[in-house]
Amino acid sequence: MNSQTSYFQDVIEKVENLSLDDQMLLIEIIHQRLSEQRRTEIARNAQATLKAVRENKAHFGSVADLRRDLTGE
Repeated sequence: MNSQTSYFQDVIEKVENLSLDDQMLLIEIIHQRLSEQRRTEIARNAQATLKAVRENKAHFGSVADLRRDLTGE
């Protein structure tokens, strides 16, 4: 077992030692934090996309155009 697996197992055991209410609260907190991280990532991607459009670095086209670009056909 590597140190990452061991650490993860320790965390799981600590969570299992919490009361059921605390475990549910922890799940809710983690879910909220993950949602916030995802929103931040989406906002960052949107800003980068808008910047690319403003700088005329964005490419527009259909799915078929994208396939051609990716496959080099």
